[in-house]
Amino acid sequence: MLGSAVPATLSVKLCLFQRLPTNAHFEFSGVEATKPPARRRRHHNHHHQHQNHHLHIRYHHKLNNLKSLFGRAVIARATNDGGGGVGSFSQQPTSPDVEEVNISSSSLGDGYVSLFVRMLGLDNDPLDREQAIVALWKYSLGGKKYIDAIMQFPGSINLTVNLLRSESTSTCEAAAGLLRSISMVNLYKDLVAESGAIEEITGLLNRPSLISEVKEQSLCTLWNLSVDEKLRVKIANIDILPILVKSLDDEDIKVKEAAGGVLSNLALSQVNHKIMVEEGVIPKLVKFLKNDDEGSKVIRKVARNALLELSKDDYYRILIIEEGLLPVPLIGAAAYKSFRPGLHSWPRLPDGTEIERTSKTPSRFGASELLLGLNVDDKIVNIDEVKMNAIVGRTQQQFLARIGAIETEDGKKESELLSGQQLTLLPWVDGVARLVLILELQDESALSRAAESIADASINEDMRFAFKEAGAVKHLVRLLEYNNHAVKLSAIRPLERLSVSNGVCQAIEAEGVMDPLIDTLRCPDISDNLMEKTLDILARILDPSKEMRSKFYDGPVNGSNKGLDEARNSNRPRENNGDMTEIDIPKTNTRKSVLDSAVIACLVEILKTSAPNLQRKAASILEFIAITDPTMDMVISVAIESALDTVFQQKVLKDTDSDLEGKEPEKYALEVEEAGLAISAASRLLTKLLDSEQFCRNINSRHFMKLLRDILKSSIPLNCKDWVAACLVKLGSLSGPKPNLKESINVEVTLYETIPRLIRQLKTSSSLQAKEAAVVELNRIISEGVIDSTRAVASEGGISPLVKLIEEGSDRAVEAGLAILYNLSMDSENHLEIVAAGAVPVLRRIVLSQRPQWTRALHLLRTLPT
Repeated sequence: MLGSAVPATLSVKLCLFQRLPTNAHFEFSGVEATKPPARRRRHHNHHHQHQNHHLHIRYHHKLNNLKSLFGRAVIARATNDGGGGVGSFSQQPTSPDVEEVNISSSSLGDGYVSLFVRMLGLDNDPLDREQAIVALWKYSLGGKKYIDAIMQFPGSINLTVNLLRSESTSTCEAAAGLLRSISMVNLYKDLVAESGAIEEITGLLNRPSLISEVKEQSLCTLWNLSVDEKLRVKIANIDILPILVKSLDDEDIKVKEAAGGVLSNLALSQVNHKIMVEEGVIPKLVKFLKNDDEGSKVIRKVARNALLELSKDDYYRILIIEEGLLPVPLIGAAAYKSFRPGLHSWPRLPDGTEIERTSKTPSRFGASELLLGLNVDDKIVNIDEVKMNAIVGRTQQQFLARIGAIETEDGKKESELLSGQQLTLLPWVDGVARLVLILELQDESALSRAAESIADASINEDMRFAFKEAGAVKHLVRLLEYNNHAVKLSAIRPLERLSVSNGVCQAIEAEGVMDPLIDTLRCPDISDNLMEKTLDILARILDPSKEMRSKFYDGPVNGSNKGLDEARNSNRPRENNGDMTEIDIPKTNTRKSVLDSAVIACLVEILKTSAPNLQRKAASILEFIAITDPTMDMVISVAIESALDTVFQQKVLKDTDSDLEGKEPEKYALEVEEAGLAISAASRLLTKLLDSEQFCRNINSRHFMKLLRDILKSSIPLNCKDWVAACLVKLGSLSGPKPNLKESINVEVTLYETIPRLIRQLKTSSSLQAKEAAVVELNRIISEGVIDSTRAVASEGGISPLVKLIEEGSDRAVEAGLAILYNLSMDSENHLEIVAAGAVPVLRRIVLSQRPQWTRALHLLRTLPT
């Protein structure tokens, strides 16, 4: 089976454009692949000198006949024996005025072929060997039966491979060309590979200043061999791959095509993907598809095939998208017949934004409706690059759909050209517009595939905003109301990926996504996957902290360019330009559907029965409901206390050492982190519920304090303990006049949350001021006599960052650090760690320089072992 999508046979007219010299004098020896011993060789040369004249006479007549036959124009059919080599892509030069002649192998005679094979012998003159290999190369161009005639002589391949080491350019070209012809026949591929051709070609391609013709023939040989799956691993090595990648920049298009063909075949074996990507093949291949003026149709085709194979890996697909190409499903040109472009009396942007009319009087000839730019005031509407790309892409793709030219190439259906391929690759502008165009069709299968492709492509802020500007959001929200479960599931996945961006999340809400999501959540037979995605979107839209963050942060996530839809004018309240204040009213209306007893009961049930990641999202939505409903009656009335009790008693935190045996450490750490996030969200919800007097009267505060104190001492991530500590402190304050209990809670919060957080700040913060603030706070805690506070500092690994800060910090930080270090030195178990952290030379420098803290440093030195 061919590694590249080419016809099984390829008819090519070829001519023998190099005649043999009329005065050619051929000397030959046997066909041994290695040189004979020295003594035998001298005898052979002596005998050869005596027989030289006789051999000339003996073969002169035959060679004249052969030259006259080769002197005529030879037109041959290049076939590949039903499994031909992809090297046949590079056609030999043809002559239109040459008469077509059918040649059989018997017409030349086996004697002539054997003559040239003998002339390849190592003992022959280099010029004779060159003439022989050139003649055999031209002869092999006739097709399989001519190649068979050559291959009937044992050793012909080995002698040909040996000629790849020749210093003669024409010899190397002919040898590589003959190997190319032989490797086109499936029967001989293994023989070529076993003869060491791959290694010799690698050495040949590593030569400096190699001419394009030699490169082409050598690479085409590798192209033919790479069709065989077992040979691909042998070809894909660290020696040949850099040559292939470098050849993609060659000036000769034939060299580019051959290198691309080899890479396309190598990509068919997944085992080669890693080494190919590491050699930087993706950017090189992408450039042929991004720019229409780059390369030929062949190189574009092989580049596309290679990248499509690499895109089957999720990570490599992201790299391809980041380079500017999108995988787009091929759905067939017939599916686009259902496309009906919207006919508007006034132009709109792809996302549905209407352009305000600056002229009340219509143009006499309708130009104001057709030429958008004539009636757009730059001071009112700023068409940025993302919007311009959306307009250009939509225009191009709708035009192709209208004329029936979409998914076609040279008059052929692209889906036919890429037999078995279900995807193609398009530049960002065209790919985004094509995917949005498919969302407007009626084919349910096409809708699902386009939605899945949008989800896969939404990898960064630029892509998410590109889809938003192209109008994908409104179509995806519409698909949520489909009766087809598969379509609905396919539509919710890209919405979940797009909602990662705050600005796009607002646009999703403005399109009316809340009602379909709530309806989905109410369904009794909802699948786990659909429920997870639904909760993801709802949790991001209803995130209680989002509105507070928006007051301090005026840009989207991931460092993208600032602002969402800055072009839209604030005097158009119907538009959503990313400003939180502009959609407050529609938010109030759309979010009322969440305040439903059935929805709240569903969320509480999720807290009781679902996995930690779903519990976290459900708790966040319930917190929003609690904030929205001042009385909290709806939340309190659904037995929220028992649901919180379930979340706080995560199974993974109760596992003993015997339970952990056989568990993967990475998987266990992930489970603990997910449990910690769910507990943190539930603690935040409980903290909010404690504002209700009715809830406080009914809650078993002692039970929850015990649960939270145990969690505070557990191994959940430190960032998850913030709300646990806050909730525990609030529960303690509501428990009544019990000073011992309050003191115990405060100590535990200090030991298990405050001190670890300050130590982490010392270790990881890049700000010297933040580190100094942390060490001052630590000194305050220790100086207040908190039990086991110094032990907590040592156990959290605080000694080393303390010593470093003493060496670099200000006088204030040095004073606090020395105080903490002195308290740590009171425990002899800490002495070795203090010394190992390099404290002794730091303290000596402070004493010798007589800094203000030198007396404390001296006392510390006397305490430490020296």
